[in-house]
Amino acid sequence: MRNLYKFIFFKIFGWSISGDVPRNINKFIIIVAPHSSSIDFFVGLFVRSILKFNCGFLAKKELFNFPFGILFRALGGYPVDRKSSNKLVDQVVTIVKKEERFAVAIAPEGTRKPVKKWKTGFYYIALQANIPLVMASFDYERKNVKFSEPFYLTGITITDAKAINDYFKNTNGKNHNAAPLVLE
Repeated sequence: MRNLYKFIFFKIFGWSISGDVPRNINKFIIIVAPHSSSIDFFVGLFVRSILKFNCGFLAKKELFNFPFGILFRALGGYPVDRKSSNKLVDQVVTIVKKEERFAVAIAPEGTRKPVKKWKTGFYYIALQANIPLVMASFDYERKNVKFSEPFYLTGITITDAKAINDYFKNTNGKNHNAAPLVLE
């Protein structure tokens, strides 16, 4: 089945993958940007299958209603209430600390629509759980999904935000480019 995914993704759709997820780290968060199209979800599923790694994803709880909820849960989805961000951070940190292995993909823009800045829950989850971020850019112009090396946050918000913004600054989403991460 993996060969079929590779054929479709690389040969038919013309995409490429640069880098990989860390294989020697048990816990990390993948931040995916820009998130500008529902196609991003399918690109992510192809990449996850081709690279053969287990990774869940956070998505708004409304997507988990019947009948699609069955599918999203089977694909590794965690429904989240986007209205209670503090509780979400604490809940995910608790899960990270309990699990032996934990990888989850998060689209920090929180929506496919253009936004002025990212939601910051991923940052505080990684910081409080003391796990690295892996940045994954979905560049539609170059048809490339690119993974960064693990990025360990310093806790110095200006420094961390600059490094993350620099990584995504030349990435072209399907419908718009990534919004900036702004940390106060």
